[in-house]
Amino acid sequence: MVVGVTASQKNLTQYLSVTGGHSLHGTLKVSGAKNSTLVLMTASLLTNETIELTNVPDLTDIHSMGKILGSLGVVVERSMNRMRLTASDLTNAEPPYELVNSLRASFFSIGSLLGRLGHARMPLPGGCRIGARPVAEHIRGLKALGAVVTVQHGVVAASGTGSNQRLKGAPIILDCPSVGATETILMAAVLAKGTTTIENAAQEPEVQDLANLLNVMGARISGAGRSVISIEGVESLHGCLDYPVIPDRIEAGTFLMAAAVTRSSMRVEPVIPEHINAVLQKLRDCGCLLKISGTSVDITPGDLIATDITTQPFPGFPTDLQAPFMAVMSTAKGTSVISERIYENRLQHVAELQRMGANIRVEGGTAIVEGVPILSAAPVVSSDLRAAAAMILAGLSARGTTQISGLSHLDRGYDNIESKLRGVGADVERDGF
Repeated sequence: MVVGVTASQKNLTQYLSVTGGHSLHGTLKVSGAKNSTLVLMTASLLTNETIELTNVPDLTDIHSMGKILGSLGVVVERSMNRMRLTASDLTNAEPPYELVNSLRASFFSIGSLLGRLGHARMPLPGGCRIGARPVAEHIRGLKALGAVVTVQHGVVAASGTGSNQRLKGAPIILDCPSVGATETILMAAVLAKGTTTIENAAQEPEVQDLANLLNVMGARISGAGRSVISIEGVESLHGCLDYPVIPDRIEAGTFLMAAAVTRSSMRVEPVIPEHINAVLQKLRDCGCLLKISGTSVDITPGDLIATDITTQPFPGFPTDLQAPFMAVMSTAKGTSVISERIYENRLQHVAELQRMGANIRVEGGTAIVEGVPILSAAPVVSSDLRAAAAMILAGLSARGTTQISGLSHLDRGYDNIESKLRGVGADVERDGF
């Protein structure tokens, strides 16, 4: 008998069995946004009062962030899709390496800790191995706010200056519109003295969600969702109850692509359509009829035709949906060109799609996909979170039963996806140890 096996260890030995050829029908429900929830959780460090989030997804990344915040002294309480975080008694400003190494988003808490306490020590982050994702922009922004920052032995140490170590507002121009850097600087600047402007800021919905929460907490932020954000520092922030996390635009896009790849008419909700405009347009371009009503999207696929995409920062086509869209294009008529411009190593799923009979060749950061009539089931391995979703979509449309391993990636970003898919007629089961 085996005892003491962790969830992550189980995920290493489990696999999904996906039997293709089934038409899907009904409604797929979208959970709260993973990437929003993670950064909203770190915002709790900015106040000694309670932050309560609703629509929180049940993901391993969310549990990991909870452990990281708990290691700092935050009281984290979870009930269904609600989470209460109280950082009234911060006992530590340096989370342990073994926790931070598994979750890149944990690094963003350096901005909150620095703003609230005036100092922080943060191990360099981990996460999916999809290419270089340096934190140089984060560090440069913190330095512009007056922090003294050093990097030694894999740990970033930052502290304010003066008797109270309070940061000072400053104009900051980002070299690239990094989501993480924008969020880190936002959280550091809300308690700084004076006004901060961030030019070339990330415009993603998750940045807007963070700014909305901070404003509810008493911050003075304007321009979130545009390229220039202005933050007027305040003395302190208060708590916030019942703050709803936005729907996950990446999960919504994945579900719409599940309908497309299986040629199934379905509804996906809740969706904020303007968060996925680029995705909706590409689905129309490849032959899908879409009907948008409030927060619902009804999709009716036709004969799919090849459509090109290039990943770009928001509002462009998201890199997180490049792999799922490639699975859809694998059985579309014609040749599609899929260009990855965000992460240099985010084409590792190509080899697994080829194993299933997809006709794809890679030239640098571009994949040329020649559509085939049908894919064939095969054992495949997910190389990262979004590759795992692509394998599922490919399996849904393939002949036979596909076995997908590497579920530790999948469970980081999709809340009980197999149960949701079974609810609309898919044949998906989790097997193994």
